[in-house]
Amino acid sequence: MDLCGVNSSNSWWRNQATLRTLYLLFLGQLVSFSLALASFNSSLVADLGVDAPITQGIFNYFALAVVYGSFLLYRRQKLRLSWYWYLLLGFVDVQGNYLVNKAYQFSSITSVTLLDCFTVAWAIVLTWFFLGTRYSIWQLFGAVICVLGLGLVLLSDAGVGGGGGSKPLWGDSLVIGGTIFFAFSNVGEEFCVKKKDRVEVVAMIGFYGFLVSVLELSILEVKSLESVEWSADIIIAIAGYNVSLFLFYTLAPYVLKMGGTTMFNLSILTSDMWAVVFRIFFYHQQVDWLYFLAFALVAVGLIIYSTTDKNEAPTPTLEDGNSNGQYQVLIDDNAATGNESLLS
Repeated sequence: MDLCGVNSSNSWWRNQATLRTLYLLFLGQLVSFSLALASFNSSLVADLGVDAPITQGIFNYFALAVVYGSFLLYRRQKLRLSWYWYLLLGFVDVQGNYLVNKAYQFSSITSVTLLDCFTVAWAIVLTWFFLGTRYSIWQLFGAVICVLGLGLVLLSDAGVGGGGGSKPLWGDSLVIGGTIFFAFSNVGEEFCVKKKDRVEVVAMIGFYGFLVSVLELSILEVKSLESVEWSADIIIAIAGYNVSLFLFYTLAPYVLKMGGTTMFNLSILTSDMWAVVFRIFFYHQQVDWLYFLAFALVAVGLIIYSTTDKNEAPTPTLEDGNSNGQYQVLIDDNAATGNESLLS
C-alpha cells in the first residue's frame, strides 16, 4: 500500500474541508453584515417617523421575483414544488419581517437584533421535529447559553439597564413573535434548497411574498402611507433596506444548503456586533453593560455549539410518501459543490 499516496489524499480532503468551512464562514458573515445593515436602515426609517413595515420590504420581494423569476422563465421548466408550499413560505416570511420592522417603532436596534437571535431556539425545535435533525447534548447546552444571554436583554429593557425605545417590552414581544415566523421560513427554505432548486425557491419567495405584501399593505398601511411626509432621507433609508435584504436573500440559500438552518442562524449572531457599532457611532447612544454580558454569553454558546458539531442525518418527507434519502446525499455532496453557482 502506498502510504504516501494515502497521506496525500487525506491531506487533500482535509484541505478541501477547511476551505469549505472558511467559505461557509465567509458567506455567513456576508449574510450577517447584510442583515445588520438592513436592521440599521429599518431603525432609521422608524426614527424618521415612518410606520410602514410592510411597505419597507415590498420592493425587495418584487426585485427577487423579477430577477430570479426571469431565470425561471428562461429555463421553461415546471416548478419542482407545489405552489401552495411557496405561498405558505412567502406568507410566514412576510409576517416575520412585518413584526420585526414594527418592533423598531418601540424598541432599540440593539434589542431587536439581539432578540432576533431567538430564531436559533425555534429553529432547533423545528428542525428536530420536521427535518429529523439530531443534536448532541453539548450543542443543546450551547444553544441554551445563547438563549440565557438573550434573556439579559429582556432584563435590561424591563428597566434594569434602560434598553431604549418608547415601549421596549412591547417591541421585544414583537421581535420574539417575528422570530417564530422566521424559524418556519428558514426551516422551509432549508428543506427546499436542499431538495429542490435555489433559484426557484428565491423567485417564489419573492413572488408570493410580494402578493402577500400587497394584500396586507392595502389593509393595514394605507392610512399610514398617506400621513408620511416623504423626503430624500426616507427614500434613501428604504432603498438601503431593500438592497440589504436583496443581498441577504441571495446569499442565505448558500448558507442554508451548506450548513443548515441552525448553523445559518448561529452565523448571523455576529450581526449584533454591527448593531452595537451602529448604535454607538450613528445614534450616539450609550450601550448598557448588560448588552455586553449578553453578547459574551451568546458568543460562548456559539463556540460550544460549533465545536461540538456532529454529523446529522435528516430524512424528511413533504408532499409524497417517499423517503428522501437524497437529502443526506446532498449534504455530503456539498464538499464537492461548495463553489457551485447559484444559478445551477
